[in-house]
Amino acid sequence: MKKIASFTVNHDILEKGMYISRIDGDVVTYDIRMKKPNGGDYFQMSAAHTLEHLFATYARNSKHGDKIVYVGPMGCRTGFYLLTRDGVSHAEAIALVKESMAFAANFEGDIPGTTKIECGNYLDHDLQGAKTLAADMCAVLENWTENDLAYKH
Repeated sequence: MKKIASFTVNHDILEKGMYISRIDGDVVTYDIRMKKPNGGDYFQMSAAHTLEHLFATYARNSKHGDKIVYVGPMGCRTGFYLLTRDGVSHAEAIALVKESMAFAANFEGDIPGTTKIECGNYLDHDLQGAKTLAADMCAVLENWTENDLAYKH
């Protein structure tokens, strides 16, 4: 079997940031790397779960909402994937992630989609943990530009 693209990235040198993971036609997969891979510090699932709800809610309610294919955490618990389509520019994607993280970092109130009817694991949420993850990412991406989107080799 062919090795998938994300397994060809050198995780020994990968740092926190936002990268283009792959482009498939009009779908762009962004790697939102929030933890240093294999660094011993990983997401707590309850915090990642809450951040997923906040990130996805914000992104899908943004002006690009109809162009968001997917927002979700990586199984390795070091980041998220954001998939966009139909001409969301790289600069707009960076801005969207920055805005989404700021929204999550400053969120107060009821977490969207967390009733038993709406969520398959509705009791497993950590708003403060999600806010901490998002605030850290805000700092990482503060001066991020399109020139920073390429993986380092």
